Amino acid sequence: MRRYLRRPEQIELLPYLGKWLVIASVVAALAGSASAFFLLSLDRATEWREAHRWIIWLLPLAGLGVGLIYHLLGKEVDGGNNLIIDEIHDPKKVVPLRMAPLVLGGTVISHLFGASVGREGTAVQMSGALADQLTHVFRLKHEDRRIVLMTGVSAGFAAVFGTPLAGAVFGLEVLAIGRMRYDALFPCVVAAIVADQVCLAFGVHHTHYSIPEIVPIGAWSVLAVVLAGILFGLVGAVFATAAHKLGALVKRRIAYAPLRPFVGGVVIATAVWALDAYNYIGLGIPDIVRSFQEPMRPWDFLGKLVFTVLSLGTGFKGGEVTPLFYIGATLGNALAPLLHLPFPMLAGIGFVAVFAGAANTPIATTLMAMELFGAEIGPLAAIGCITAYLFSGHTGIYHAQRVGHSKHSKHRNAVPEELRIADLAHFRKQKTEPAKDESTPKSKAETPVTHKENV
Repeated sequence: MRRYLRRPEQIELLPYLGKWLVIASVVAALAGSASAFFLLSLDRATEWREAHRWIIWLLPLAGLGVGLIYHLLGKEVDGGNNLIIDEIHDPKKVVPLRMAPLVLGGTVISHLFGASVGREGTAVQMSGALADQLTHVFRLKHEDRRIVLMTGVSAGFAAVFGTPLAGAVFGLEVLAIGRMRYDALFPCVVAAIVADQVCLAFGVHHTHYSIPEIVPIGAWSVLAVVLAGILFGLVGAVFATAAHKLGALVKRRIAYAPLRPFVGGVVIATAVWALDAYNYIGLGIPDIVRSFQEPMRPWDFLGKLVFTVLSLGTGFKGGEVTPLFYIGATLGNALAPLLHLPFPMLAGIGFVAVFAGAANTPIATTLMAMELFGAEIGPLAAIGCITAYLFSGHTGIYHAQRVGHSKHSKHRNAVPEELRIADLAHFRKQKTEPAKDESTPKSKAETPVTHKENV
């Protein structure tokens, strides 16, 4: 009898909606406020650096100071975005609150003195750390804690870029390649929308980009965007791989962590002075805007890529996304004449597509294109983002990202699910070495040579 008197599912959902409406709104208020303070501070730091170019020579000391503070106080939170992603997949302990002020101070200092870093990493880390403190307040279980962290990621991303829909989906999509968790969709959407509004209420103004002409969908426009998307994906993969490899190399060669950004600061400051490359440091927003307005130098994307890899690889704090916007916009600008497309349009597609390839988030970046440039660019932006996502391979800027579902059928059985991107190279090496040993037995002719060398 009780079975027939059970309340409808929709009635039982009401407490769920109420619970997450409250929690997501609290997360959004914290994330939006922190992001607004961060963005306003970043604007002041950028203005001061641009008015006093000589400050680049103090970048090594700034790097030493940030490295020393993290070495003494921030070892537990040095994983940054990857720590947040790992905690969502495998909850262990609440992210220390100190992550928020440390990454805020480290990023503002990095920008003030001239490192080439972004801002999304800072907003996501601050929002994630602040959101995770609610675990104790609301006595959340592991499953609910995962969702709270995801709302923090969505809220931080939405607030820092002014793209609530892209932010909501980013928090769902960035965790694993080829898979999203829809149980967190409602909280992430609420948190992203409210955080964006809170940030705007503090007087934050986001950069406006204008694309006056979108070519119609046609055989050539689709093919041209696919060709550009291939290059966007390859460049995204190069960026992610180079940053990780340089970071690993620097850690092997320089054991004392605070010295890494000091050495990086010396290299960056010298290169900026010698090459007059001041436009490749900081966020690079003026050059991104220019790429929508006039032809750019064809090597600008490479200059920004190199300086950002140097900055992140040697330990400066910040994000990767805004530099990826710069790289994509300037690369799209350079490719436009070759593909007979308007350079503002291809700059816009490159803006989101290189990020899509590097972060493995094609849906969030397609939504971002529509929020920033208008709905009309949606179909071509989707083609560019998805193509870049495919051609970036199983690499990414977030090495804690899991392989939820391989990108194409040839790798579906070769790459195990739930493997971290950081562990893929070791897995492949482990898998191929035994096969190599078995398939290449020593011939009789090789035996004397080996014996002679040993003697």
